[in-house]
Amino acid sequence: MRADLEIIQDWIPAGSRVLDLGCGDGELLAWLQQNKQVTGYGLENDADNIARCVSRGVNVIEQDLDKGLGNFASNSFDVVVMTQALQAVHYPDRILDEMLRVGRQCIITFPNFGHWRCRWYLASKGRMPVSEFLPYTWYNTPNIHFCTFEDFEELCRGRSAKVIDRLAVDQQHRHGWTSKLWPNLLGEIGIYRVSSPTLQDHQIAV
Repeated sequence: MRADLEIIQDWIPAGSRVLDLGCGDGELLAWLQQNKQVTGYGLENDADNIARCVSRGVNVIEQDLDKGLGNFASNSFDVVVMTQALQAVHYPDRILDEMLRVGRQCIITFPNFGHWRCRWYLASKGRMPVSEFLPYTWYNTPNIHFCTFEDFEELCRGRSAKVIDRLAVDQQHRHGWTSKLWPNLLGEIGIYRVSSPTLQDHQIAV
């Protein structure tokens, strides 16, 4: 399983109901079904990935995340997951609102544009960063809303959502004491677990 998914699965209790937004080929849900007896759905809009989900036995719905989650009732999932997609949706604030509405807890990962390499690239070259981790140029990137850890946490505060866990990791999803001290500067990827403001007194345990 992918390194980031290995980290995420530790935050998902056995037997929980999970919604995976932009679930890709269904790797996470398939593993959770087999090893933690979770139930739930994946949302995906790529036909090839949908076919792979079906072949893995994952319940998948073809759906555009920018159109919201109106087909799901409030508080209908224990955990809502979205990996490496927050920066690619048109309305990150709206999808966060929807995740907090339908899920008791949310797990979100995204690249950190406040990382020192991004800052150095902008300062030294005066251009948008292009790297192995961010390989696109500004005009053809699918990532349309870059943010930093500080930006995301401010978005959470504006919705009274509580950050339960945060890991600042590098491209290999390693984390150490330095990234704990200076996450916005040294973390390349953020892995967050947040809870809805209306359900913080009734959080599920791991």
